[in-house]
Amino acid sequence: MLISLAAALLFTSRGFAAPYDDIAAKGYRWANTNGLVACLSKDDLREIIKHQTDETGLQMIEQLRAYYLIEGAIVQVVLEDAASGMSQIHSAGIGPDVWTLTKFLSRHPIRNTDGEIEVPTSEPHHALMKFPAEKWSNSVAVLVELTR
Repeated sequence: MLISLAAALLFTSRGFAAPYDDIAAKGYRWANTNGLVACLSKDDLREIIKHQTDETGLQMIEQLRAYYLIEGAIVQVVLEDAASGMSQIHSAGIGPDVWTLTKFLSRHPIRNTDGEIEVPTSEPHHALMKFPAEKWSNSVAVLVELTR
């Protein structure tokens, strides 16, 4: 009985992961964190990770140097810098490629805030959202434009 249960669990988990393995093999990853953790340059990323304050975050957002990564969003890795632990990523909904810590990206699917697993499509979508500056300091609200 235990052997059949273990086999069923093994096949079920492999069946779930198999279609997503192909997506990950093409360089796609799912964000595993929420936060202001994506920046245009490695130096900006180091700064915001080490010294994130409302003032620093607001300044970087106003200058379009920092972006918000949302858990479950799918992005494509453009370049991985193993030495620094950073990856340059691309999102269809954002113009420039940005840097984030590789540890914030998963090869395994993660459900987004709607409970869905995002997959690459030809339609634009936003995996990285810019916080509007006026909402940064005293609000949890994020204005997000989603196109699906």
